[in-house]
Amino acid sequence: MKSILVVEDDKRTNEIICDYLEISGYRVHSAYDGRTALNILSKSSVDLAIIDIMMPRMDGFELSKRINDKSDCFIMFLTARSEEADKLRGFEHGAVEYVTKPFSPKVLVARADALLKLKDNKNTAVQKGELIIDMSSYLVEAQGKRIELTSKEYELLFLLIRNEGRVMKRDVIIQRVWGYDYFGDGRVLDTYIKTLRKKLMGSAKYIKTVIGIGYKFEVGEND
Repeated sequence: MKSILVVEDDKRTNEIICDYLEISGYRVHSAYDGRTALNILSKSSVDLAIIDIMMPRMDGFELSKRINDKSDCFIMFLTARSEEADKLRGFEHGAVEYVTKPFSPKVLVARADALLKLKDNKNTAVQKGELIIDMSSYLVEAQGKRIELTSKEYELLFLLIRNEGRVMKRDVIIQRVWGYDYFGDGRVLDTYIKTLRKKLMGSAKYIKTVIGIGYKFEVGEND
Protein backbone atom coordinates (compact mmCIF):
# COMPACT_ATOMS: atom_id res chain seq x y z
CA MET A 1 0.00 0.00 0.00
CA LYS A 2 1.36 3.39 -0.98
CA SER A 3 1.85 5.95 1.77
CA ILE A 4 1.10 9.68 1.51
CA LEU A 5 1.91 12.44 3.99
CA VAL A 6 -0.44 15.44 4.06
CA VAL A 7 1.08 18.58 5.60
CA GLU A 8 -1.60 21.26 5.84
CA ASP A 9 -2.20 23.59 8.79
CA ASP A 10 -5.89 24.16 8.04
CA LYS A 11 -7.57 21.33 9.94
CA ARG A 12 -10.66 21.04 7.73
CA THR A 13 -8.67 21.06 4.49
CA ASN A 14 -6.28 18.49 5.96
CA GLU A 15 -9.18 16.22 6.94
CA ILE A 16 -10.83 16.45 3.51
CA ILE A 17 -7.62 15.54 1.68
CA CYS A 18 -6.92 12.64 4.04
CA ASP A 19 -10.47 11.31 3.70
CA TYR A 20 -10.31 11.28 -0.10
CA LEU A 21 -6.88 9.63 -0.11
CA GLU A 22 -7.93 6.95 2.37
CA ILE A 23 -11.05 6.16 0.34
CA SER A 24 -8.77 5.75 -2.68
CA GLY A 25 -6.76 3.09 -0.84
CA TYR A 26 -3.73 5.00 0.42
CA ARG A 27 -2.13 4.83 3.83
CA VAL A 28 -2.25 8.43 5.00
CA HIS A 29 -0.19 10.35 7.56
CA SER A 30 -1.27 13.81 8.65
CA ALA A 31 0.65 16.79 10.02
CA TYR A 32 -0.27 20.41 10.66
CA ASP A 33 3.27 21.83 10.59
CA GLY A 34 6.70 21.06 9.17
CA ARG A 35 8.37 19.85 12.34
CA THR A 36 5.67 17.26 12.94
CA ALA A 37 6.00 16.18 9.31
CA LEU A 38 9.74 15.61 9.69
CA ASN A 39 9.11 13.57 12.82
CA ILE A 40 6.67 11.36 10.87
CA LEU A 41 9.18 10.95 8.03
CA SER A 42 11.87 9.87 10.46
CA LYS A 43 9.67 6.96 11.56
CA SER A 44 7.65 6.05 8.45
CA SER A 45 8.29 5.41 4.78
CA VAL A 46 6.38 7.88 2.61
CA ASP A 47 5.97 7.78 -1.19
CA LEU A 48 4.43 11.23 -1.66
CA ALA A 49 4.24 14.35 0.49
CA ILE A 50 1.47 16.88 -0.21
CA ILE A 51 2.65 20.12 1.37
CA ASP A 52 1.16 23.54 1.99
CA ILE A 53 3.63 26.41 1.74
CA MET A 54 2.36 28.87 4.33
CA MET A 55 2.56 27.01 7.63
CA PRO A 56 3.66 27.77 11.20
CA ARG A 57 7.03 26.72 12.61
CA MET A 58 8.46 25.87 9.17
CA ASP A 59 7.22 26.85 5.72
CA GLY A 60 6.73 24.38 2.89
CA PHE A 61 9.85 25.43 1.00
CA GLU A 62 12.11 24.71 3.96
CA LEU A 63 10.27 21.46 4.64
CA SER A 64 10.71 20.28 1.04
CA LYS A 65 14.42 21.05 1.21
CA ARG A 66 14.81 18.93 4.33
CA ILE A 67 12.75 16.11 2.82
CA ASN A 68 14.92 16.08 -0.31
CA ASP A 69 18.00 15.81 1.87
CA LYS A 70 16.71 12.69 3.61
CA SER A 71 14.11 10.99 1.42
CA ASP A 72 13.29 10.06 -2.17
CA CYS A 73 9.56 10.67 -1.77
CA PHE A 74 7.85 12.86 -4.36
CA ILE A 75 6.68 16.32 -3.31
CA MET A 76 3.44 18.02 -4.36
CA PHE A 77 2.82 21.59 -3.24
CA LEU A 78 -0.80 22.51 -2.48
CA THR A 79 -1.04 26.22 -1.81
CA ALA A 80 -2.92 29.46 -2.27
CA ARG A 81 0.27 31.07 -3.60
CA SER A 82 -0.32 31.16 -7.34
CA GLU A 83 2.26 33.68 -8.54
CA GLU A 84 4.72 32.55 -11.19
CA ALA A 85 7.67 33.26 -8.89
CA ASP A 86 6.18 30.97 -6.22
CA LYS A 87 5.69 28.16 -8.74
CA LEU A 88 9.26 28.50 -10.00
CA ARG A 89 10.55 28.47 -6.45
CA GLY A 90 8.45 25.38 -5.73
CA PHE A 91 9.92 23.45 -8.65
CA GLU A 92 13.41 24.66 -7.73
CA HIS A 93 12.80 23.14 -4.28
CA GLY A 94 12.16 19.73 -5.84
CA ALA A 95 8.40 19.64 -6.32
CA VAL A 96 7.12 17.34 -9.06
CA GLU A 97 3.66 18.93 -8.93
CA TYR A 98 2.29 22.33 -7.90
CA VAL A 99 -1.47 22.66 -7.23
CA THR A 100 -3.11 25.95 -6.33
CA LYS A 101 -6.13 26.52 -4.12
CA PRO A 102 -9.08 26.33 -4.45
CA PHE A 103 -8.78 22.75 -5.67
CA SER A 104 -10.88 19.69 -6.41
CA PRO A 105 -10.16 16.80 -3.98
CA LYS A 106 -10.97 14.29 -6.75
CA VAL A 107 -8.52 15.93 -9.15
CA LEU A 108 -5.92 16.07 -6.37
CA VAL A 109 -6.25 12.31 -5.86
CA ALA A 110 -5.98 11.77 -9.63
CA ARG A 111 -2.75 13.77 -9.67
CA ALA A 112 -1.42 11.73 -6.75
CA ASP A 113 -2.31 8.53 -8.63
CA ALA A 114 -0.44 9.72 -11.72
CA LEU A 115 2.67 10.70 -9.76
CA LEU A 116 2.85 7.39 -7.92
CA LYS A 117 2.39 5.43 -11.14
CA LEU A 118 5.26 7.41 -12.58
CA LYS A 119 7.36 6.54 -9.56
CA ASP A 120 6.50 2.84 -9.90
CA ASN A 121 7.57 2.84 -13.54
CA LYS A 122 11.02 4.12 -12.65
CA ASN A 123 12.34 0.76 -11.55
CA THR A 124 14.89 -0.07 -14.22
CA ALA A 125 18.49 1.05 -14.40
CA VAL A 126 19.61 1.93 -17.90
CA GLN A 127 23.04 2.66 -19.31
CA LYS A 128 23.52 5.10 -22.14
CA GLY A 129 27.11 5.60 -23.17
CA GLU A 130 28.99 6.72 -20.08
CA LEU A 131 25.76 7.51 -18.25
CA ILE A 132 23.85 5.22 -15.87
CA ILE A 133 20.47 6.23 -14.47
CA ASP A 134 18.33 4.26 -12.02
CA MET A 135 15.10 6.09 -11.27
CA SER A 136 14.00 3.57 -8.64
CA SER A 137 16.88 4.68 -6.43
CA TYR A 138 17.44 8.11 -7.98
CA LEU A 139 20.99 7.09 -8.78
CA VAL A 140 22.85 8.72 -11.63
CA GLU A 141 26.45 8.02 -12.56
CA ALA A 142 28.33 9.96 -15.19
CA GLN A 143 31.76 8.72 -16.26
CA GLY A 144 31.86 6.49 -13.19
CA LYS A 145 31.06 9.25 -10.71
CA ARG A 146 27.88 9.59 -8.64
CA ILE A 147 25.95 12.71 -9.62
CA GLU A 148 23.57 14.46 -7.23
CA LEU A 149 20.48 15.77 -9.01
CA THR A 150 17.32 17.41 -7.77
CA SER A 151 14.04 15.57 -8.36
CA LYS A 152 13.15 17.92 -11.23
CA GLU A 153 16.53 17.33 -12.86
CA TYR A 154 15.92 13.57 -12.57
CA GLU A 155 12.51 14.02 -14.20
CA LEU A 156 13.97 16.01 -17.06
CA LEU A 157 16.85 13.61 -17.69
CA PHE A 158 14.61 10.53 -17.48
CA LEU A 159 12.13 12.06 -19.93
CA LEU A 160 14.86 12.75 -22.48
CA ILE A 161 16.36 9.27 -22.08
CA ARG A 162 12.97 7.60 -22.39
CA ASN A 163 12.53 9.41 -25.71
CA GLU A 164 16.07 8.77 -26.94
CA GLY A 165 16.67 9.93 -30.49
CA ARG A 166 13.39 11.85 -30.62
CA VAL A 167 13.28 15.63 -30.72
CA MET A 168 11.22 16.82 -27.76
CA LYS A 169 9.50 20.15 -28.26
CA ARG A 170 10.01 22.71 -25.53
CA ASP A 171 6.32 22.98 -24.65
CA VAL A 172 6.00 19.19 -24.47
CA ILE A 173 8.96 18.92 -22.09
CA ILE A 174 7.54 21.64 -19.85
CA GLN A 175 4.12 19.98 -19.78
CA ARG A 176 5.58 16.56 -18.96
CA VAL A 177 7.99 17.76 -16.27
CA TRP A 178 6.24 20.80 -14.77
CA GLY A 179 2.61 19.87 -15.43
CA TYR A 180 -0.08 20.73 -17.92
CA ASP A 181 -1.25 23.74 -15.92
CA TYR A 182 2.20 25.36 -15.87
CA PHE A 183 2.14 28.71 -17.66
CA GLY A 184 5.35 30.19 -16.27
CA ASP A 185 8.47 31.45 -17.97
CA GLY A 186 9.70 28.91 -20.53
CA ARG A 187 13.25 29.92 -19.70
CA VAL A 188 13.05 27.69 -16.64
CA LEU A 189 13.66 24.76 -19.01
CA ASP A 190 16.82 26.33 -20.43
CA THR A 191 18.06 26.99 -16.91
CA TYR A 192 17.51 23.35 -15.89
CA ILE A 193 19.17 22.06 -19.07
CA LYS A 194 22.20 24.27 -18.41
CA THR A 195 22.50 23.07 -14.81
CA LEU A 196 21.95 19.44 -15.81
CA ARG A 197 24.66 19.59 -18.47
CA LYS A 198 27.10 21.10 -15.99
CA LYS A 199 26.48 18.30 -13.49
CA LEU A 200 26.76 15.56 -16.13
CA MET A 201 30.21 16.80 -17.15
CA GLY A 202 31.40 14.96 -20.29
CA SER A 203 28.11 13.06 -20.54
CA ALA A 204 26.35 16.36 -21.22
CA LYS A 205 27.17 15.78 -24.90
CA TYR A 206 24.22 13.36 -25.08
CA ILE A 207 21.75 16.22 -24.56
CA LYS A 208 21.43 17.93 -27.93
CA THR A 209 19.88 21.33 -28.57
CA VAL A 210 17.61 21.48 -31.62
CA ILE A 211 17.48 25.19 -32.39
CA GLY A 212 13.98 26.59 -32.56
CA ILE A 213 12.36 23.32 -31.47
CA GLY A 214 13.69 21.83 -28.22
CA TYR A 215 16.05 19.11 -27.07
CA LYS A 216 16.82 15.45 -27.60
CA PHE A 217 18.93 12.76 -25.96
CA GLU A 218 21.22 10.90 -28.34
CA VAL A 219 24.25 8.68 -27.89
CA GLY A 220 26.54 8.46 -30.90
CA GLU A 221 28.04 5.24 -32.22
CA ASN A 222 31.46 6.13 -30.82
CA ASP A 223 30.24 7.28 -27.40
